[in-house]
Amino acid sequence: MDALIFLGTGDAMGVPRVYCSCEVCEEARTTGMNRRLRSSVLVQGQEEGDSFLIDCGPDWRSQMEAIGQRATARMLVTHAHFDHIGGLPEWADECRWRQAKGELYAPQEVLDQIQRQFPWIHRQLQMIPADAGIELGGWNITTWKVTHGANGYAFAYRLEKPGFRWVYCSDSIGLNEEEKRPLHGLNLLVLGTSFFHETAPYPTRSVYDMKEAAELLQEVKPLRTVYTHMSHDIDLNRSYPLPPQVTLAVAGMKVELV
Repeated sequence: MDALIFLGTGDAMGVPRVYCSCEVCEEARTTGMNRRLRSSVLVQGQEEGDSFLIDCGPDWRSQMEAIGQRATARMLVTHAHFDHIGGLPEWADECRWRQAKGELYAPQEVLDQIQRQFPWIHRQLQMIPADAGIELGGWNITTWKVTHGANGYAFAYRLEKPGFRWVYCSDSIGLNEEEKRPLHGLNLLVLGTSFFHETAPYPTRSVYDMKEAAELLQEVKPLRTVYTHMSHDIDLNRSYPLPPQVTLAVAGMKVELV
């Protein structure tokens, strides 16, 4: 059966932050429960060649080593911020080494941003627009733009097979009605929530906190939700008042997509 494996569950800075000595960062340096690499997931298919990654942050190499995987053939990217594309040069080098072109899927405007940032990368990666929908590993995949607050916008992905529908939405906040429409009728929602309750002024923020996410879930009603993209505000050793059927992601966690 298909499964979703969390490779990284951290926000843009990861945990621990190098400059920080808060309780969560210190715990992450020792026992490591709260150690979080930048957010990425592996969609693991039933057959060889059906698997693909979503996002390729600067921790991609460490994430691949952690699961013992030496090659990646296909990848979706949600947006062109560094914590989601910083590992692309290393992936491109892996493709060069095995003399194969990787398949990089994203909306055209994201591909254009990546090409501007890494002008040479098309030599190793085939840039494939996802705007009109794509099919990977038997999943019918659609994408749409979501509000990313002070950081502009990102894209979310909705993946469907007969009997199962899920969404990966790592970077969003304050979604409007049109942006929320694809979140209805889901078996699983993977949602970015950087804080439990973020106190920074709202105009400066870019990702839901868990209190705001609870209001969103009450509206769109997924059967199950996993929170990811978590900062050093979140302590996995604590118990949070979360809605039913909500889980906090940890690296290596496997969710069956059935």
